[in-house]
Amino acid sequence: MKKIYVAYTGGTIGMKPTDSGYAPAENLMGLLEEKLPANVRTSLPDFDLGEYEQLIDSSNIRPDNWKQIANDIASKYDEYDGFVVLHGTDTMAYSCSMMSFMLRNLSKPVIFTGSQIPLCEARTDGLENLVGALSLAADERIKEVCLYFNGRLMRGNRCRKQNAYLFDAFDTPNYPWLGRADINIDLDEFLLHKPEGEPKFLLDCDSETHVGILQLFPGINAEWIESILQQPMKAFIMRTYGTGNGPDGDQAFLDTLKKATDAGKLIVNLTQCHRGTVHQGSYAAGSALANAGVVGGLDTTTEAMFCKLHHLFSNGLTVEQVKEQLGQSLAGEVTLP
Repeated sequence: MKKIYVAYTGGTIGMKPTDSGYAPAENLMGLLEEKLPANVRTSLPDFDLGEYEQLIDSSNIRPDNWKQIANDIASKYDEYDGFVVLHGTDTMAYSCSMMSFMLRNLSKPVIFTGSQIPLCEARTDGLENLVGALSLAADERIKEVCLYFNGRLMRGNRCRKQNAYLFDAFDTPNYPWLGRADINIDLDEFLLHKPEGEPKFLLDCDSETHVGILQLFPGINAEWIESILQQPMKAFIMRTYGTGNGPDGDQAFLDTLKKATDAGKLIVNLTQCHRGTVHQGSYAAGSALANAGVVGGLDTTTEAMFCKLHHLFSNGLTVEQVKEQLGQSLAGEVTLP
């Protein structure tokens, strides 16, 4: 029988009500023993639950938490056939993106999941999500970091949280789902990530972030951009319009970007659109950004790009080396032209 390691990091799935609202609670195994009937438990893969000493609401996630999760999985990698990470939904797309870069060339599944309603409530979606994640974590065909939620299996670094109220909380706007769990569990094996070589654990993850995010809006000016770019970040993600366009009629705005990129700041262009990719040469407004030294990020999600940049800088790469990596798919996070 397959044996799975479940890392309980916190999140809604294990929360209980307090005077201040729902908060992470200890003894998830006791709650699972109440919720999982014995006959259901015996039909699932055998699993061990590791409950983190400091449980967190995922809104409080920091790079140190990513390092803890990655080290936890890496230290137990040879002992288990698969892994499930129970995590809050608010920043789950960031965390499973980061794991895909820190845990490279996996030969086993790492499945993130959680819930919109806590397990302690009657209408919880957490039980189905956990059961599905455990089943998928025992599937030898999966060799990557995934997110399972409401019957959907998705590549972790392609996910975004799209809805705060529906059980269909997550989607992968620029990549198909890897599979579905309905009456049968169906996987599209063509879409599954294929490892290239032996597992590679790149566990460095600096405590202080290297990346900032800014978003264009009508009326944005050079002074506003300059104040943001003065922050002590090595890279910035600039969320632009459409296929990667910005205000090319504002020369001061463009000059400010050029000044920053000439000084060694990396600025990556991602679209604000839910779906689509950046083509900086499609319109003059996009070409102007390219001329200012802004680098196109293609169809990578904001969450995955943030984690990719932080990961690469944490591993000591220079700005030029990071630029080279942006045009490569490290873990299936980007569709190359």
